[in-house]
Amino acid sequence: MNHTVLQSLLAALIVIPLLGSAAALLPAPPGLRGRGPDQAVLRHGVTVTGVVLAVAVALAAGFDHDRPAAMQAQTDISWIPALDIRIHLGVDGVSLPLLVLTALLTFLCALYSYFNMPAGPSPKAFVALLLLLESGTLASFAVLDLMLFFLAFETVLIPMYFLINRWGGAGRERAAWRFILYTLLGSVVMLLGLLLVGLKGGTFDMVALASDNGGKLSHTTQLIAVIAIGVGLAVKAPMWPLHSWLPDAHTAAPTVGSVLLAGVLLKMGTYGLVRIVLPIAPEGAHTFAPYLAALAAVGIVYGSLACLALARSGAKGDLKRLIAYSSVGHMGFVLLGIATLTPTGLNGALFANIAHGLITGLLFFLVGALKDRCGTTDLDQLSGTGGAALYGRAPRLGGLLAFAAVASLGLPGLAGFWGEMLAMFGAFQPADGLSRPAFLTFMALAGLGTLLTAAYLLVVVRRVCMGEHPEAEMGGTLTGAPAGGTTGGPAEAAGPAGATLGPLRPALADVRGYEFAAWTPLVALTVLGGLWPAVLLGLTDPAVQQLLAGGH
Repeated sequence: MNHTVLQSLLAALIVIPLLGSAAALLPAPPGLRGRGPDQAVLRHGVTVTGVVLAVAVALAAGFDHDRPAAMQAQTDISWIPALDIRIHLGVDGVSLPLLVLTALLTFLCALYSYFNMPAGPSPKAFVALLLLLESGTLASFAVLDLMLFFLAFETVLIPMYFLINRWGGAGRERAAWRFILYTLLGSVVMLLGLLLVGLKGGTFDMVALASDNGGKLSHTTQLIAVIAIGVGLAVKAPMWPLHSWLPDAHTAAPTVGSVLLAGVLLKMGTYGLVRIVLPIAPEGAHTFAPYLAALAAVGIVYGSLACLALARSGAKGDLKRLIAYSSVGHMGFVLLGIATLTPTGLNGALFANIAHGLITGLLFFLVGALKDRCGTTDLDQLSGTGGAALYGRAPRLGGLLAFAAVASLGLPGLAGFWGEMLAMFGAFQPADGLSRPAFLTFMALAGLGTLLTAAYLLVVVRRVCMGEHPEAEMGGTLTGAPAGGTTGGPAEAAGPAGATLGPLRPALADVRGYEFAAWTPLVALTVLGGLWPAVLLGLTDPAVQQLLAGGH
């Protein structure tokens, strides 16, 4: 495709949702109001995000797949000459999959919200914030100037704060404040590191700095820069022990907020490590790689143990909170792959990024649907007598939940498998100069994490899909009158010692049409990524090789 056309597509990818966000706040034209202004603005959100997705697909189609290591569709315009800050955009094999993932998930969230708008204030503000969030996220993956990256990185914080605070559930104010405080404090430290790199390196241009490969930065400067930038990115990643804002944010956020937070925003931290830290400060990255790997391995095991604790009977565990803790473990594999400083590990990290976005996005959609139907995400309530029992009451929803769970635990043949496997392969043979015995230990801990992940996800599937007491269900407590009951009145469920729990809950609605439309792409891409990983690895591998070689 013509270079000018690609330039225009990449610029449009960022500008269209920004303009759409402003337009969402304007009154709808009289002929486009439909059943009312609320429906009109929600339809506007679907339309704008649909156009952005179409532009992202066109950009991917026009991308030169024979040269994925080359920075393509570049726009380089001077913005603030006094500080040598430029509007520099570009896309390569590392950023292209993240751009398409962001556009896809935001469109699916807008489509889902059109039919199932979360309870809260005016839909106008909701759509405007959703589009602003999309613009900032896309810009984070497309900009090639350190200061622009920081601005884009910060742009997403405000809309996500309001999405949690205004449209979230119980505890939303506390969760929103923890989210904004953690990420802002991390960002302040990151800004100092970015300024240090730009001033010492003589430019804020990422491509120029990567080509120099840290040549103008002393060893001490690189160490300070990696600590400062790494802290800000690690908070967003989220890396243990800087993760504690995440479970509260996920638990309180509306469904689409959780999908975007897990599917897209967490990727900004790991993307920054690959795009900025590794090529620009290679000596500093090499020094701190073992510490990053150690924290990643601890995060994998910690996240899995936390999920096991939440999944056990009687723990009053929240299903959304459990999936949030699972993200700590899954993103640990991404961080472990990055810490190996090898092409194998980095490719695994980038693959795991995309797979986590698809699978965890689907999981949060499913849990949101479960909450709509059952009124709770408490595992003890969902699994008790009279609980969800999805296999019997909503088999398609139960089947999808089981599919997402086995995809998340890394079943071979699905997308979750390849990233984790490649990250552990990278740890098996880390880069020269890194302690192989240490990384073998981290690999063993990651392997333990995969077993624990399988354990808690299978427990969740058994409890939610089959129920805590399947033998009671066979006796009629879920689908008919209690054993020995009469048919003369409303059916009641028998509780312990013959106590009644009240009228039986009606059969759950199975997957609705709009849910099928929103979830099918995620299921299809999860299967495609598992069966044909070369589609993604063919993009990332040449770009990773070049990043590790300092842009040469």
